[in-house]
Amino acid sequence: MRARTIPMLFTTMLLTFGTLGYSPAYSATETLSADEQADLLFMREEEKLARDTYLTFYEQYETLTVFSNIASSEQMHMNAMLKLLKKYKLPDPAANTGIGEFTNATLQALYTTLIAQGEASGLDALKVGGIIEEKDMHDIQAAIDRSQKDDIDAVYATLLCGSRNHLRSFAQNIQALTGQPYAAQILSQSEVDEIIDSPMEKCGKKALPDKNACRGKCLGWTK
Repeated sequence: MRARTIPMLFTTMLLTFGTLGYSPAYSATETLSADEQADLLFMREEEKLARDTYLTFYEQYETLTVFSNIASSEQMHMNAMLKLLKKYKLPDPAANTGIGEFTNATLQALYTTLIAQGEASGLDALKVGGIIEEKDMHDIQAAIDRSQKDDIDAVYATLLCGSRNHLRSFAQNIQALTGQPYAAQILSQSEVDEIIDSPMEKCGKKALPDKNACRGKCLGWTK
């Protein structure tokens, strides 16, 4: 299996996706700011991108059960985001879309790019999993910084916890295949090392009071 590197331009593009592609007027509600609305819409589809990518890779690499397991978790994340959209009377951008279909044009392009990268080998697919989880954590933390709603923050905190666990799983699989430690692709190496060196977490409401179940330094729920 041959390792592949991500061009710096592509990494920069990943970090600038943010909430591109959604207008605050998509379905305005007086209870949320324009940023909060856009973030909810984006996060619903970003979780879908993770689920769809992992389902697609599991079809190709059936022995890599990590993709099937994490895809199930991503479905729960999608469901959590849908509940928030319904609560705040926002339309669902993922409604009536199939696997690999997105309303957000930048996520559509990202999905196509990541699938092409992961089709090269099982190792490349696992590295794509790492990219997705690192990007999720970057984007979720940015959304937390913009949010003023405790209920939204609580859901985001659960998603962050899940992404940390997912990154740990992908890192373990990559190290098992290569004998080498996982190399950061989006976040800083120190952030990634802190996450990987911490134990798996129990995500959900019981994990929220601490707001960061890692050792106090890894990327977590912060305001």
